[in-house]
Order: sequence, then C-alpha cells, then structure tokens
Amino acid sequence: MDDELPLRRDPAHQGYGAASQLAGESLDRYSQDDLAERIALLEAEIARVRAHRDRAAAHRLAAEAFFRPRSESTGS
Repeated sequence: MDDELPLRRDPAHQGYGAASQLAGESLDRYSQDDLAERIALLEAEIARVRAHRDRAAAHRLAAEAFFRPRSESTGS
C-alpha cells in the first residue's frame, strides 16, 4: 500500500535536484543577457510545473468525485 504513495522530497536534503543546485549558484559571472535568458527559462519551467500541478489536482478531484459514495455526493 505504501508503494502507491507519491514520493515526498525534503528540501533540507537537497531533494529537488537541479533547482536546489541553481539556488546556490553564484550569479557573478553571468552577463545581463545571460541573466535575462536564465529568468525566461526559469519562468517557463515554473509555468510548466504549475500546469502539471493543476492537472494533477484536477485529476485527483475527478477521481475523488467518481469514487465518493452516492450519499456524500448528493448532500444527504
């Protein structure tokens, strides 16, 4: 049963891979253009992650509604 639970990553243990590496990287060597490009890439990645999160939440709500006993879904 525990095999079905989603994995949780602990930010204190650097469990977010590339994102945690980027957070600690010195930005001193980057030009203004490099920084602008990096911001654009990060914003695109944030949008992608948010869209995935929203799809997952909608999927979960649909599943919960489908499997909810009828007495709960009618408000009785």
